[in-house]
Amino acid sequence: MVDAVSDRPSNPKRVAHPHVRYTVADSLMRYAEFLGYGDIHTKIDEKTGLKAIVAIHNLKRGPAIGGCRMVTYQTIDKAMEDALRLGYMMSYKAAINNLPHGGAKAVIIKPKVIKDREALFEKFGEFVNELGGRYITAVDSGTSPAEMDIIARRTPYVTCTSKSGADSDPSPLTAIGVRRAIEAAVKFKLGRDSLEGVHIAIQGAGHVGYCLAKEVHALGATITISDINLKSIQRCVDEFGAKVCHPDEIYGIEADVFAPCALGAVLNLNTIKQLKVAIVAGSANNQLSHSHYGALMHERGILYAPDFLINAGGLIHVAVLYDHGDLNKSMEQINNIYHTVYDIYERSAHENRATNEIAEKIARDRLR
Repeated sequence: MVDAVSDRPSNPKRVAHPHVRYTVADSLMRYAEFLGYGDIHTKIDEKTGLKAIVAIHNLKRGPAIGGCRMVTYQTIDKAMEDALRLGYMMSYKAAINNLPHGGAKAVIIKPKVIKDREALFEKFGEFVNELGGRYITAVDSGTSPAEMDIIARRTPYVTCTSKSGADSDPSPLTAIGVRRAIEAAVKFKLGRDSLEGVHIAIQGAGHVGYCLAKEVHALGATITISDINLKSIQRCVDEFGAKVCHPDEIYGIEADVFAPCALGAVLNLNTIKQLKVAIVAGSANNQLSHSHYGALMHERGILYAPDFLINAGGLIHVAVLYDHGDLNKSMEQINNIYHTVYDIYERSAHENRATNEIAEKIARDRLR
């Protein structure tokens, strides 16, 4: 995957060049071009305070789908960068999991004061409707089915409404997909048919990390976990008998599986050298600080489960609901992550190539 800021000038205001002056808009446009966009739409409404961006990455496989997040941003260009990076990632998630959708992301810059929340989201719904079905919105950080219900007053191009059956927290579904990828890796790499007695080191005890711990504990795995939140850690100790380590020590834990479920870009030259595991499979986005670190793990004999493939449970669920499916149908597709990632493990061994390179090529080919 691409580093979100690697292609941008380091100075967010202006970078000097002997013959050219680059502005923020220049660098963001280059970044969008580099990622292969697509449409980028903006909406400003003074009356409601709405400042929104919809970044539609790709429509080759069908209407683009992606969450609407409403969070605070220091600058508008940071919000734009976030939308571009996340929309790109959604295209890859949809393609590698064979969904009939392209990828997109909506960002609402959270106002300091929201005078009328319903009016703001109704206006956003109008914005989505103006796009004519090219973009389907859904729940993300800072939004819930309640906001999707408001948006649905103004557009049919929305999922995750209270009537759709979607939960406001996709973490359990995301964790199921990651657990299935771990099961496939344990079968392929260790020759074991179950997680009984498998030692999994989980980085992050937040929403998905906790749900993953619950999933693997139920199947007999032993757990070591790290987090800076002591209450989250204690919950995993009390419920799953998890062992605890300091966040800085998680990379060196001797285990079967390392599951990054917190921050991105945690797999770099330094941390990979510390790993004492056979498998890396977690829910965090953009785990590789650079794509070539996938090859480094491959050279070291560590089996890496590509993050954008295995953490797509939430996306699969909302896409299935929008396409008139139900929980059973979405669970069927989420469980299919096992077979998709197992095929990639086999190709990686046969072709002697890193798993992330193979997964990204499959996604790119499908997007073309």
